[in-house]
Amino acid sequence: MELHILEHRLRVASIAKESIQLFTYGLIKLAFLSSKTRCKFFSLTETPEDYTIIVDEEGFLELPSSEHLSVADATWLALNVVSGGGGFSGSQPIGVTKIAKSVIAPLADQNISVFMLSTYQTDFILVRDIRGAGRVACQQMALNGTSATLGRTSCLRSSRSTKVRERDLPFVMHTLAAEFTILRVVNGETVAADDLGITNGFVKPKLVQRPVIHPLSSPSNMFCVTSLDPDTLPTVATLLMDVMFYSNGVKDSVVGNEDSGHIRFFSFSLIEGYISLVMDVQTQQRFPNNLLFTSASGELWKMVRIGGQPLGFDECGIVAQISEPLAAADIPAYYISTFKFDHALVPEENINGVVNALQVSQAEKH
Repeated sequence: MELHILEHRLRVASIAKESIQLFTYGLIKLAFLSSKTRCKFFSLTETPEDYTIIVDEEGFLELPSSEHLSVADATWLALNVVSGGGGFSGSQPIGVTKIAKSVIAPLADQNISVFMLSTYQTDFILVRDIRGAGRVACQQMALNGTSATLGRTSCLRSSRSTKVRERDLPFVMHTLAAEFTILRVVNGETVAADDLGITNGFVKPKLVQRPVIHPLSSPSNMFCVTSLDPDTLPTVATLLMDVMFYSNGVKDSVVGNEDSGHIRFFSFSLIEGYISLVMDVQTQQRFPNNLLFTSASGELWKMVRIGGQPLGFDECGIVAQISEPLAAADIPAYYISTFKFDHALVPEENINGVVNALQVSQAEKH
């Protein structure tokens, strides 16, 4: 199999829900007027806590500077596992559980933290390219008299790790070179990735068990993972804007009632011209029939949320803790990391088995 290092340099940010109106102009432009920007990688995910934005550096320029925008203290590169050659657009996702042993676990063994984004088309593994870019943004905002929160921790807090690599990519390539043909995407073309020759600081890891250490919860919503033809996007633009920015708990009182076990979760991605949507079935029913793509089985998904307190970007192995038990049980999953918590989507019929498998793993830490 091939591992593609995409050319996008990405920023991960959080927008406070009560401040989303300050950013809607830029977000609408990124989502619906992409021809007016140079952005090629844009994802927005709404959770009960905030909006998480993953966007390339060109798209990041469309967002205003604000104390309500928290930016992770790094730039990120997206990796994509491709089976049988070609680009990510040609097939359904391989799935986080299919790459648990070949990608996720080896990176965790090397203390490389990852940020996951599963879409209708593929799975993106984000690794830090350059650290400190967000720190510069923090300093710039301080000079402007405003404040910023960087990463899932304050910019005034130091990293949990005392030994912080400037770049994770060389270690990623060294770790995965035996398993994959590693290629870089340059100007849309795949070329052989340069051998970065990492030896210093690279040690053979001690393989250890990774019990689930974070609290888990499973909301009552059922979700679908879908897409639509980009040519039809204008016909549902008004509806999508309403879902993304304006209807939080207003029209969908049943959906918005978190006391009943439902949570607010919606994800929109526009990456290299391909659209991916993750929404619950109540939101799906608002869309015209035959507009959204579905699988032949019409499969529905249940969610497992990971985290009691906001997770840290520097903690390694969070995705591995979830994906390895699922891989052992041969249960497929989508995985979406957000600024504060992580989310795994598993087939509806497997949810009880998933919860049981993860609880067993959680018990092993005691």
